[in-house]
Amino acid sequence: MILYPAIDLKDGRCVRLKRGEMAEATVFNDDPAAQARIFATQGFSHLHIVDLNGAFAGKSVNASAVEAILASVATPVQLGGGIRSLAMIEAWLGRGIARVILGTVAVREPTLVHEACRRFPGRIAVGIDAKGGKVAVEGWATVSELEVTELAQRFEGAGVTALIYTDIDRDGVLAGLNLRATAALARAISIPVIASGGLAGLADIEALLRPEYRIIAGAIAGRALYDGRLDARAALALIAQSMSQRTA
Repeated sequence: MILYPAIDLKDGRCVRLKRGEMAEATVFNDDPAAQARIFATQGFSHLHIVDLNGAFAGKSVNASAVEAILASVATPVQLGGGIRSLAMIEAWLGRGIARVILGTVAVREPTLVHEACRRFPGRIAVGIDAKGGKVAVEGWATVSELEVTELAQRFEGAGVTALIYTDIDRDGVLAGLNLRATAALARAISIPVIASGGLAGLADIEALLRPEYRIIAGAIAGRALYDGRLDARAALALIAQSMSQRTA
């Protein structure tokens, strides 16, 4: 189980939104590269970055901030937000992104996801953001009639390395991960599923490590890390201890 610290970028700064509302942004760090170094120093093995402006604009907006992060840390980075063409995917992978996350385009053009997986094996993830069980797109501004599981199953066998499942209603409000829905999705498909939205503290990590939720491949932590509700070292130590016990 991998714990991913989130760096959400708005206007070049690290922010956290509440339920995806751009007007509800709290700035936590004006220097994204410095924040990435903090996470690396704390011991995180991966980083999760979202270009929030890009998600709305349909193109990369915070590219300079992302590039500064890549230049500052050696930690593998997964990036989402506004990546909607094969050219953009190739460009970001060429700049050092380990894995790109496709969201809106996965709904609008699922064939592009299949083609991306063929061209860039092992480096494509799909982000599924849900509101009331329905898939949301365009930076969460539009809610479709598409069910989460229906969308996920479109990519079975395509080569998608992971699905990042975000419960929008919980995102940024520290309500706790929606573990039941995330685990249900993970059981419905063979693609590894990462939980996102609402992680509030160490209790969520403990829950993730329980047998009934071990099917979940990872989780993304945001506001709880920034405001100190989740102690990074304690969380990583708990995960490491659990993993060692499973392999003992």
